[in-house]
Amino acid sequence: MGERNPLDGLPVEARSRIRTRAQPSWVAPMLATLTDERFSREGWRFEPKWDGERCLAFRHRRSLNLFSRNQIRLNDRYPEITAALDEQATDSFIVDGEIVAFKQGLTSFVKLQERMQVGHPSAELVRRVPVWLYLFDLLYLDRYDIRLVPLRYRKQVLGNVLQFRGSLRCTEHCDTEGEAYYRRACSRGWEGVIAKNADSIYVSGRTRDWLKFKCRQNQEFVIVGYTDPQGHRVGFGALLLGVYRRGKLVYAGKVGTGFDNDTLRRLSRRLVQLETPTCPLDQDDLPRRGVHCVKPKLVAQIDFTEWTQRGKLRHPRFLGLREDKRAEEVVRES
Repeated sequence: MGERNPLDGLPVEARSRIRTRAQPSWVAPMLATLTDERFSREGWRFEPKWDGERCLAFRHRRSLNLFSRNQIRLNDRYPEITAALDEQATDSFIVDGEIVAFKQGLTSFVKLQERMQVGHPSAELVRRVPVWLYLFDLLYLDRYDIRLVPLRYRKQVLGNVLQFRGSLRCTEHCDTEGEAYYRRACSRGWEGVIAKNADSIYVSGRTRDWLKFKCRQNQEFVIVGYTDPQGHRVGFGALLLGVYRRGKLVYAGKVGTGFDNDTLRRLSRRLVQLETPTCPLDQDDLPRRGVHCVKPKLVAQIDFTEWTQRGKLRHPRFLGLREDKRAEEVVRES
């Protein structure tokens, strides 16, 4: 490594884990595991749980690609983030983060929907609904794969090699005081906290080295059908929801709130195209009248208060569609 390489300043043990290899064109993201445990633990870091869209950015010289967690290219949807990454002096890197929009000082998945659903936003929409990419990890730099380097050092290098301006931000963290940080997060209305083992390497897939402390209950659900609208309601009445359990879809209840008329009309058009005479789950659990089944292709983000003893959602509310997650991945978080 050259004298001015930012990796030179790492401890010998951390540098020994660096690998020289060609930059990969894709790396599946590291995912956190939901837990009810709250702790303050030496050697752990605590970060905000952003309410947005996961994004990994791959820059190799003049080539730049922003990908969602299921490898959908996002460059055209978020031109201000593309520009911020394109302007970096460092021209070979892979970074991990979350794209967010804010409403009243809090990240809002509902607000972000105004951008997520638009492939080529107008200049007016970009101005009206600004977004930011909050980065929290660095996987590759120059010719070096650093996924085996402990998180504490990956984050240190991340803060030193990129310029955080425009639509680019670095995710803050708190050391050790996880319980106090979690209480503060919930009192401020955050979605929750991500606890990370500072010695952990970056591994694709779900791990217990990253843990989710949620302030609110919300997760993804597969849309398996819808009901007819009643009265003056347009589009549909409620969405029927499911999750996968041991490879089979099971019914999780229905959601009829959280929609404005534009969403009802837009989503209704997509549902009609997916209608099928065969329901993708056991019909005995579904409402008896006015039900239309759809192919299990769409994923919805749902806020709710709790699960009932019968495995149904209590007080669910629709937040938006998730284009960045495949239906087959959706299971009940526990």
